Amino acid sequence: MSEFGHPLEHRIAVVTGGSRGIGASLARALSAAGATVVISGRNEASLKKTATEIDATPVVADATKIAEAGEPIRQAIERFGGIDILVNNVGGNAGGNPDLFAGKADTDDGFEANLRLNLTTAYWPTKAAVPSMRERGGGRVINIGSGASRHATASPAYTAAKHGIIGLTKQLAQDLARHSITVNCICPGWMNTDLVSFERMGEIKGLSAEEAQRNAENESAQRRILEPAELGPICVLLASAGGAPITGQVVGVDGGYRL
Repeated sequence: MSEFGHPLEHRIAVVTGGSRGIGASLARALSAAGATVVISGRNEASLKKTATEIDATPVVADATKIAEAGEPIRQAIERFGGIDILVNNVGGNAGGNPDLFAGKADTDDGFEANLRLNLTTAYWPTKAAVPSMRERGGGRVINIGSGASRHATASPAYTAAKHGIIGLTKQLAQDLARHSITVNCICPGWMNTDLVSFERMGEIKGLSAEEAQRNAENESAQRRILEPAELGPICVLLASAGGAPITGQVVGVDGGYRL
């Protein structure tokens, strides 16, 4: 029995980008709450390791490719009979935050790559999941944004893509409400994951890693870097029956980021 009980018993959940960091933590929370969990990602070894730890089914798939993006949903339907919960967690910096105005030939490709990695990776799996959710009488879609979903914090490409997640969330919530499918967005603040490198941030800004981390901590009211596990209770709530009246919402789990 987890601290959440088993509110997701008999529910089938898919977490994209679920092999590490935030995705693995959310998958762990859903599994602890009783859900049957499928996780997807590109690194087979990492997927298998996490799947073994949390009793999940691993599916190797690249969510940036339309032909593969729906594969974890297809596997969930084939193996377990459907899907009730989809967590769209894939994201990151494609091309290392390209400066659109640097005059480099690759910045246009970088812009499109960031949109694909941070926005369309939420659309394609959702499109694949909705028919099964409708057949099962409803469902939950939980998109994972970031601080850049609500603030200008990074490059134009990354910020545009992350802002787009909120627009996608709200429009899907509007369109799918009649099918008892809720769609919400969780926006983490600074998180202690391997995608966050204060050493690299310090090098870019001419600071030490300690100074870069302190600057990040000072951007939130709680003055700290959060742990991925702190997102779990909110994700479970949104995925549960208790989350039924919550849709089209943006939930900041960020320690009071940039209030």
